[in-house]
Formats: sequence, C-alpha cells, structure tokens
Amino acid sequence: MRFKSKKVGGFQVFAVSGTNTVSFGIDFDRNTVNGLLGFAVEREDTVENERYFMYGFKVFESIYPNPGEDLQVSTFSQPVQSFVWDDFTAKDGRPYTYYFHPLKGTPKNLDRSAKPIPITVTTEKLFTTGTHDVFFNRGIASSQAYARKFKNKAPDKLAEPDRTQALEWLSRSLDEAILAFIDNAKAGDTLLGAFYEFRYLPVAERLKAAIDRGVSVKLVLDAKKNGYTDKKGKVHPDFPRDDNLTTVKDAKLPKSAVACWRERNPDAIAHNKFMVLLKGAASAPAEVWTGSTNLSTGGIHGQTNVGHWLRDPAVAGHFKAYWELLATDPGKTGDEDATGARKVMAACRKAVGDLLATPTDWKTIPSGTTPVFSPRAGGEVLEMYAAALDESSTLGCITLAFGISALFKDKLVLNDGKGPLTFLMLEKKDEARKGARTPFVRLGARNNVYAAWGSYIEDPLYRWTRESNARALGLNLHVSYIHSKFMLHDPLGADPIVVTGSANFSTASTNDNDENMLLIRGERRVADIYFTEFNRLFFHYYFRSVHEEVHERAEAGAAAANAAADEKASLFLDETDGWLAKYKPGSLRMKRVAMFTKMDGAAAS
Repeated sequence: MRFKSKKVGGFQVFAVSGTNTVSFGIDFDRNTVNGLLGFAVEREDTVENERYFMYGFKVFESIYPNPGEDLQVSTFSQPVQSFVWDDFTAKDGRPYTYYFHPLKGTPKNLDRSAKPIPITVTTEKLFTTGTHDVFFNRGIASSQAYARKFKNKAPDKLAEPDRTQALEWLSRSLDEAILAFIDNAKAGDTLLGAFYEFRYLPVAERLKAAIDRGVSVKLVLDAKKNGYTDKKGKVHPDFPRDDNLTTVKDAKLPKSAVACWRERNPDAIAHNKFMVLLKGAASAPAEVWTGSTNLSTGGIHGQTNVGHWLRDPAVAGHFKAYWELLATDPGKTGDEDATGARKVMAACRKAVGDLLATPTDWKTIPSGTTPVFSPRAGGEVLEMYAAALDESSTLGCITLAFGISALFKDKLVLNDGKGPLTFLMLEKKDEARKGARTPFVRLGARNNVYAAWGSYIEDPLYRWTRESNARALGLNLHVSYIHSKFMLHDPLGADPIVVTGSANFSTASTNDNDENMLLIRGERRVADIYFTEFNRLFFHYYFRSVHEEVHERAEAGAAAANAAADEKASLFLDETDGWLAKYKPGSLRMKRVAMFTKMDGAAAS
C-alpha cells in the first residue's frame, strides 16, 4: 500500500508498505534544511501498545569515537541522515504511525524544536484468501542481525531453542507458507508437483501426511544422470537425482507419488518449483504455488528466495496442462544423433509453446496473471523481458543469479542519465572475465544503472561486526546470496508489471530448461510487496558492495588514504549538515527520493 503525509515544516513523507518492510521517501524544501542533522524516527504500534524511537546504526564520532560491536543506539540521539529510510521490522497486516522528527543543532546539543511529520501506514497481510500471497525468506545470512543474534554459527551448530530460532529467522514464514499450501489440500483433492530439488524432508513428510488423509499426490522430479569424476579423481554424484531419491525414500512416499523421474534432456535441468491444487473428484484446477524456492535447506533458509501463492483457476489450469506434458518426460534421451536430437527438442519446445499463447511484447501483456513455460523455441520472450526492463518509464528492478544476459546489456548500455532508473541485484559482481570471447560491456551511473551484488563484511569495522554468508554456514554450495528470479517494470506506477518464477532471464532458462514464470500486470499489492523486498535486499547489499570496492582499492594501494577516508565517512554520521551535499540534483540519492514522490496512488495519511 502507498501513503503520503501532510506537508509539515517543508517536509512531506511518502511510504510504500509490503508485508514486513515499509520503505519511506522524504520530500524536502531546500530552503528549510540548512543545519539539518537528520531525523529521529519514532514508531507507534497501537496493537501492542508500543511507542519508541527506532534503533539506529551510524553514530556521531564525537560521542562514540570507538563504537564497539555490541553498542546499540537510538535514532533519538543518533539520527537517520537520509531522505530515504526503511523499516525491516514491521509485522504483517498491522497499522503503524511513524513520526519523523527533524533534528538540528549539534551532536551534543540537539535542537528538537521542529514539529515531527507523522504518517500512518498499514502493512499487507502475509496470508489472505485473495488472488496473490507473496512470501520472501530473509535471505541475508550475511547480516549484522544474524551475526549478533546467532554469532555467525550455522543453525545445525546451535543448541535448541537457538537452532529453531535461527531457522525461523532465516526463513521468515517461507517454509510455513509452503506447508500451508500443502495442508490446504483436503481428502479427495489432488496435488501435482514439479521440482528440481526435492531434498527438504519437512515438505516431503507433509506431502506424505496429505496422502495419508486422502489427497492424491503426483510429482515430477529431476533425475538427470549427470555425475562424473573430475581430473583430481573426486567423484561428483548425480545432482539433485541422488538427494531427491533419498528424500522420497526417507519420507516413505509411495511409488505412486512420483509420476515421473525426469531424465530426458540430460544436458538441461528440470528447474521448476511448483505445485498445483486440483479440487475434488472433478480435479478442478484451483491454486498454484510457484516461485524461485528449491525444496532444500539452503533454498528456504539460505539464499534469497520467494514463494508465490496464486489462487486463479484459469492459471492453475495452464499449470495442470504443463505438468501433464512434463509427466511424459518429453525431450531427447541423449542417445540420438545430432539431427535426431534437434528434431526431438523441436517437438518438445513446440508442445510447450502450444499450451497457451504467450505475449512477446511487454505492452501487450494483459491485466492479471499470464504464465510462461519453458523449454520453448526462440528468443522473443527473453527479448520482451529485456525491453520491459529497459523501457520502464521511471524505475526498473531485476534480480540476476547468473549474470547479466547480453540482451539486457545491449539495451541498457544505450541509456544515459535521463533514462529510467535501473537497479540490478546480482549474485556476483559484474566484471570482465579472463578469456572472454566478447568485449566486456560495463554498465553504470552514466546509463542510470546501479548494481549491487552478494557480499559481506569479512572483518570487524567499528560497529560492524564480522559477518558470515550462506556458503560459510553450510546452507548453500553454489548460489549463496541471490537466487530469486524476478523483475519489476515501473512497480510504483499506475500499471506495474511483475515477472516472477523459476527462470534466470537467460537463453538456457528460455530454450532448454523446464521453467515457469508469471507475468503479473496491474496488481498493485503484488508490486508493492516485491518492490519493498527488492529495496530491502538491494540496499542491504549495496552498502556491502561499496565497502568491498573501497576495501579492494585500499588493498591495491591506489589512493589508499582517500579510500580509508571514504570508508570512515560512510561509517560515521556527519557532525554538520554537510551530508545534504550528497542530495544534489541528478544524484542517486535524489533519484531514490523521486521514486516515492512520483509514485501513483498514494493515499493521504
């Protein structure tokens, strides 16, 4: 939901609420900000009868010259020096009133005479009976919060109740939602599932419980024989085949529960993560669970992921038809000659494409929800995604687990500073690779493109304690940070488009793998949830990405003194109003403020 306050003392606050995150932008009159040291942020929760100043992080050096890792401060005296701010601690479906108190004076003699700017918001509910529910895990094992709460220990290294609390903190209701979808199936209903990784025993056991109460469960599971022995003699097992087989056995699922062990197309992956609920003896399509979440401990508790619960019989019908095709194990066996393999794959891609008409121009995406299935022929769908991001009017956002496709780069690199603001959330830093066959295309501020990537604070740094990451915690081996696959086209506009699902915005995910995506148009609730979660993740990692780059500059010896000064300046509050200079016209900071001031449909608070 979107809100705006009244204008008070030259300031107006705008807010977008998701389920657990509220994002704020503060518009300001430049004639009234002289001497501003920042904002003390107060939150009132009438449900729990609480009213207190929110915790801060940065501190004034004159007050805390050597802040320790355990220091906790309040924005009451260590204000927010920013015109954008986020509350990541909100509870879903709840009204809150925030008071932004402008502070002037000096760090040791703060002037609190300015009137606060109040704004009342309501967060979205996690579980509803509406068309869409969206569930993000926390996805930030590399965080100050995890380091402080759980001492950077892997959940399995913690004693109870800390182990359970760590897992719950990391999953943030994502596992609860998956289990709730399964529990929603009653005796006489059917659950169809298609999964790449099926190695999270709690879900498998819940499916067994569904079978025991009279639900028909039918699964398509990846079973590619892709094991090998490397040059060092190390044996790499079939993955995820071996784990999937073990989970089915450990959960005591009957043979009838697995409709297909997906073995064909051995050089691609059966990358789906969806379930379809069919109601009653008529097997009427009703609901879909999909998203980016593999059924694994790392998928639910480690890397960033999203689960999307859709109650739409028409879309569920399309997923049912797609599942029925997958259950035949379509595609090549790997034993054909090149001509035979091309012929078989062409037939497979045509069969998928024939399931339903798919838009190839983002402007023609209809209102509501349209599914897209793979493998499919051609590159039109991927080109549509690239155009939708590039042709946003004001804002485009995308998460990319496996790099930036050339299709996207070729469009974005032509933009200048007046183009749409574009945020790329990457698993790894985008940089030139040794031995690359094509020239490296660098995107940056000159293209109005800003990137953040998975990173963490390796060494203690003033108040910032050393962090860990999902790989070090044993949660993920390959993708440690960003595994979600979604894109936002003008999410704060009147007609937002959200693209979400299992596909990595790549040629392989379009033409070769089993994948599904949802094209969701005009659903403001959905866009607001995805936007606030993207905002949370992007700026969590943006700070760490910048810190990583500054640290690398210092290690390289290039302008080390300047790098150290820049780093120190980013860790302490400015003791004057000098921080305002960062909000010059055309800066990223001002562009972020404009995201909120220009958004559509903000309700007066």
